Amino acid sequence: QLQLVESGGGLVQPGGSLRLSCAASGFTLDYRAIGWFRQAPGKERERVSCISSSGGSTNYADSVKGRFTISRDNAKNTVYLQMNSLKPEDTAVYYCAARGHYCSGPLREYNYWGQGTQVTVSS
Repeated sequence: QLQLVESGGGLVQPGGSLRLSCAASGFTLDYRAIGWFRQAPGKERERVSCISSSGGSTNYADSVKGRFTISRDNAKNTVYLQMNSLKPEDTAVYYCAARGHYCSGPLREYNYWGQGTQVTVSS
């Protein structure tokens, strides 16, 4: 079964940190760009970050630049999202998704999605 599984979410105070993981099973991430998305209640899904298959190219939403870092360990078939200086507005369900080698292109080209992990930033 081909699937992505997110983990690492939870409740954290403002200013705190979390590291999310996106692990693949049933297929290799070696040839896949991976995006992280989030969706808060009543809001549209937002792309947070993406990393190319080689790891040589990354991009970030303006709202998280300088605070979040995406990385990958192909040996572990896992992509990470390190989130620092968290704010209440970062509260959302975070999803990872896989597409072809590169991050550019429409949302519909993400063809594997995880089930999501909840991140709540609150005091």
